[in-house]
Amino acid sequence: RPLPVLLLPGHRPGAAPSAAPPADRQAPTVPAQTRRRITVPQPSPTDLFADRLLAVLSGRRPVHWMLRHTAGRAYDELALLAERAPLRTRGPLPVVHDIGYYVPRPGAIEAFARIGAGDRLRALAFRLEQGADLRWRCTAVETGGPRHATA
Repeated sequence: RPLPVLLLPGHRPGAAPSAAPPADRQAPTVPAQTRRRITVPQPSPTDLFADRLLAVLSGRRPVHWMLRHTAGRAYDELALLAERAPLRTRGPLPVVHDIGYYVPRPGAIEAFARIGAGDRLRALAFRLEQGADLRWRCTAVETGGPRHATA
């Protein structure tokens, strides 16, 4: 059973297609300045991880949300910290105020973030390492307060 033929304006069956569309069907011209690619700056790994860690340590996300974003003992450290929810607040939601970092070697970043909620300011420190797959993973995390020994 043959398929129906769709006829476009100005097209005859069996005729070769014309090189240009009919004058009334011309594509609109776009000025050169609007054809440029717009590059959106990507957030840095320190910004992404500060937000991710804050979400877990404030109780807004479960700790397993960070499982694929951690390496080594960092997940265990994060799980112990998350039990205490050190950045959870009763009032305004905590937000990242400032991030600082140090690059001890290529592929490693040691970072800190100032976390604010209302008039209270807390500290968050973490280390990121870039794997062979070029993905950044958190390898250590700490908040202000007493440390708990990990086995």
